[in-house]
Amino acid sequence: MKVAIIMGSTSDLSKVEPCIDILKDYGVDVQVRCLSAHRAHEGLSAFIKETETNGTEVIIAAAGMAAALPGVVASQTVLPVIGVPISGSTLDGMDALLSIVQMPSGIPVATVAINGSKNAAYLALSIMSIKHENIKERLLAYRKDMEAQAMRANDEMIEKYK
Repeated sequence: MKVAIIMGSTSDLSKVEPCIDILKDYGVDVQVRCLSAHRAHEGLSAFIKETETNGTEVIIAAAGMAAALPGVVASQTVLPVIGVPISGSTLDGMDALLSIVQMPSGIPVATVAINGSKNAAYLALSIMSIKHENIKERLLAYRKDMEAQAMRANDEMIEKYK
């Protein structure tokens, strides 16, 4: 079980670390790289080729501003690519979000919320759960736990405002 995570800049790491932590908690081997689509394109292409043969099942690509990285990755592989738009300074991540979701037909990138690396991890796990029963079972248990927490919060509101 392997996921590749590529960031466009080391400044994105703090927003990507929750994703890494979740995947590792599920026992997934995580390869993390910092490879800009604009400044390190040859290294990026070499790494994408590596993912094609090393057992990688999903690639998560996080980038801000022009956010070309997820699209460039998707253009070079048929592995599932999940884009994480990262908030920048001027447009607070909307530029990255729009860049990632507006991919041309035939080169899809699944996209999560701005700074939504946790959901990128859970989407990658969902994709992998098709093949890995242990991941599927853990995800189902996690969802049941979330439901129980929500119902406890509801019960507390009912009790408070009787």
